Amino acid sequence: MVEGGMKCVKLLLFAFNFIFVVVGCVLIGVGTYIQVQFKDYLNFVEGQFSSAAALLIAVGVIIFFIAAFGCCGAWKENYVCVMIFSVLLGIVFILEIAGGIAGYVLHDKVEDGVKTLMNDSMKRYDADPTIWDLVQKDFKCCGTNSSEDWKNVNNGTVPASCCPPDGTCDGKGSGVYSVGCLDAFVDWVKDKIFIVGGVGIGLAFVQIVGILFACCFGRALKKEYEVV
Repeated sequence: MVEGGMKCVKLLLFAFNFIFVVVGCVLIGVGTYIQVQFKDYLNFVEGQFSSAAALLIAVGVIIFFIAAFGCCGAWKENYVCVMIFSVLLGIVFILEIAGGIAGYVLHDKVEDGVKTLMNDSMKRYDADPTIWDLVQKDFKCCGTNSSEDWKNVNNGTVPASCCPPDGTCDGKGSGVYSVGCLDAFVDWVKDKIFIVGGVGIGLAFVQIVGILFACCFGRALKKEYEVV
């Protein structure tokens, strides 16, 4: 049995495993929140944006199993299990950092991607008006940059979704929302991507302490085995 100060390390390792369970819940919750938020706007959001959120969900699920494995190793004072636990935490740490970095990298690429998708989808408004009607109503905007964008598509008719609920519009641009959808939507997407990056990197560094405790505890166990 490990004596002295290492008993405290053992207890702290248990405590951090509980924290890791909470971290897993947070990652799953944040990833799910972002995925749900993006769900209605998939035509304007490239797959790489939501994939960063999906990575957080996957990492959150993995952390549950790793935490259980770590508790088992600490309780049985098994050197191999404790060291495997620390290695697995290290791998998850790398995945979280990768997800966080991906979020920040994508943060700078949002506008170009969304603009291209918006312009392409405007040309197909007659076939599928759902996404544009939803965005224009939700963000109180009209067209990519302004209502003028509709003059070259949709037979020059401005969609009814550009009209405020309490307004009167004539379909030619009179009385519609004065701002374009690009800036408002891009800011909204950037906020979500920023959350992914911040959560991924922030929680990853919490795991460093857990890795250090696991390594210290494993080292103490190894010394005990060598004495025996």
